[in-house]
Amino acid sequence: MRTINVNTITENIKDMCIQANHFLADDMDKAMKHALETEEAPLGRQILDQLQDNLKIAAEDMIPICQDTGMAVIFMKIGQDVHFEGGSLEDAINEGVRQGYVEGFLRKSVVGDPIIRENTKDNTPAVIHYSIVPGDKVEIKVAPKGFGSENMSRVFMLKPADGIEGVKEAILTAVRDAGPNACPPMVVGVGIGGTFEKCALMAKEALTREAGSHSGTAWVKDLEEEMLETINKLGIGPGGLGGTTTALAVNVNTYPTHIAGLPVAVNICCHVNRHIIREV
Repeated sequence: MRTINVNTITENIKDMCIQANHFLADDMDKAMKHALETEEAPLGRQILDQLQDNLKIAAEDMIPICQDTGMAVIFMKIGQDVHFEGGSLEDAINEGVRQGYVEGFLRKSVVGDPIIRENTKDNTPAVIHYSIVPGDKVEIKVAPKGFGSENMSRVFMLKPADGIEGVKEAILTAVRDAGPNACPPMVVGVGIGGTFEKCALMAKEALTREAGSHSGTAWVKDLEEEMLETINKLGIGPGGLGGTTTALAVNVNTYPTHIAGLPVAVNICCHVNRHIIREV
């Protein structure tokens, strides 16, 4: 049994919230630079070049990459041989978010009630997902999600007879409907299978996969590659102003499902696909 004080979790999440909002992960940085090299439309290249300037200024001057610093989404993989001491784990996670957003001077975007809408003034509470895994390590993923793109995400409850073609059309429908509103170029996370809530969770976590990586399942890999190519032929382009780079990656996660359904979720993230992963 390994013992971890929850203060360690707070400190890590505080730092990760600040880092994720100021620097793109290496895989996303490479994807953005590759897009600039391959974009065919002059206006598209101009916009991608401006985005590169924005990233450079953000990193050098410690200014957030995007003014919408997002709602903090936290994925916690906790080894079953870990014991936490020093207080509530969930309170420690939210305290890390609070410190990160307050001390990092990040925009506070969370309201305490979805209808009354009074700002909590510290970007808490976070949305936290836990999973218990073998071992004595803790993996933390911090993925701030802005709502320009979150508002464009969709869940489709398809029939089994809709099959793979129905899945493809669901993905394209979500991307077409999002258009310029999701600040393309975008990353498209897809969850297929499970239940209503499971497919949505898979789609969200798919956004944290390394850009350019693919599923180890052959048909899923083929779907990722085909959808990326098809989406980039839609002509939406950088900033929604036309071009050949609408998406930087399409990441698909799957799970077994019921004989009577085919749930599909599409979670769209703008080019500021902020995430950071750390092991404690």
